[in-house]
Amino acid sequence: MYLLGLLILVVGLVISVALHEIGHMVPAKKFGAMVPEYYVGFGPTLYSKRVGQTRYGIKAIPLGGYVRILGMFPPPTTQPKANARGQLTLADQAREQSAEELAAAREDGIHGKPFYELRTYQKLIIMCGGPVMNLVLAVLLTLVIVLGIGWREATTTVAEVSEAGPAAVAGVQPGDTVVAWNGQETPDWESVRQAVGSSTEHAGELTVIREGQTRTITVTPEVVDGVGRLGILAEETRVRGGFGDAAESTWQMLTGTASALVNLPVSLWNLATGLFSDTPRDPNGALSVVGVARVAGEITAAPSDGGWHLADRAALLLSLLASLNIALFVFNLIPLPPLDGGHIAGAAWGGLKNGWARMRGKPRPVPVDTARLVPLSYGVFVVLMGLTLLLVIADFVKPLRLFG
Repeated sequence: MYLLGLLILVVGLVISVALHEIGHMVPAKKFGAMVPEYYVGFGPTLYSKRVGQTRYGIKAIPLGGYVRILGMFPPPTTQPKANARGQLTLADQAREQSAEELAAAREDGIHGKPFYELRTYQKLIIMCGGPVMNLVLAVLLTLVIVLGIGWREATTTVAEVSEAGPAAVAGVQPGDTVVAWNGQETPDWESVRQAVGSSTEHAGELTVIREGQTRTITVTPEVVDGVGRLGILAEETRVRGGFGDAAESTWQMLTGTASALVNLPVSLWNLATGLFSDTPRDPNGALSVVGVARVAGEITAAPSDGGWHLADRAALLLSLLASLNIALFVFNLIPLPPLDGGHIAGAAWGGLKNGWARMRGKPRPVPVDTARLVPLSYGVFVVLMGLTLLLVIADFVKPLRLFG
């Protein structure tokens, strides 16, 4: 069962990444951009087929994917300069490679516009398409959970009475429905818990309905850690919500992920400094794919006698995948290359420049030279790899577990 959780996670991750790249590819092809490749996965190619001007394929490592859109960098406006060793700068190398790819694609019969020639709104739609697909998928998964599967909720009907507990001694029986405590109505189980929990000094009057008749039972709660207890368990029922509940759940995931991203530097520092100490790991902290896979495996391997029904496991797995897609949505909007947010920022800046020139009656300026940000892209990539390595190590050394 543990492996089943891993398999479900991998399939869900592959679908999420594949749809993300489709979110980029479809508008790119619609706007006439040159899109020679769409691949799911990384590493050696297992299968590929060219359809029209695009080659579609599957690679061996199912932990990613990409769509290749040509002409991401505009041609140089000045003569490239070499350094003292005769090497071109990273920016010039990127421009040169982009130009070579365009020429090779045209020779291969691929036609269309390079990315830098597209209109600003087209660039924005293309680059936003990937993250938006992840957001849409997260919303759909949340709708399935909230409207379809639902969640277990305690009712005010007694399911079990602890032997020799206060309720058993007083005569409370399974099947009794609690309606009030000391004359105060208790419409839900939480209100029962709060009312009884605050009664720590005297006996109380528990009003129940039994076989259609209202009864009042005098019970003296047992005080445990300063909280009153009767020794009863509630029956549970499965409740399904509406679109408003799904929207609220999605919003909570969005704000929670954004907050976690803002606090990520502090969280990672605490994780790194406490990795080999007795300090417990933050249960709300970041996880690598290894950690998420472990959680997925534990969900499917959870013992059935612990009250974990099939519907509960399905809801948790879908919730895990929804959270992953929310994370992909938020993370990819960070305005740094090579993330989608970096390209979005570049397109937006180009649009502002074009608009400012138009307002002043000036000619349209040359496309924004995003190749200048290539060194920053390498730096961001190195940082991301370092953070990934830290999280993977943490998920092995100090893993988060659902049970125990």
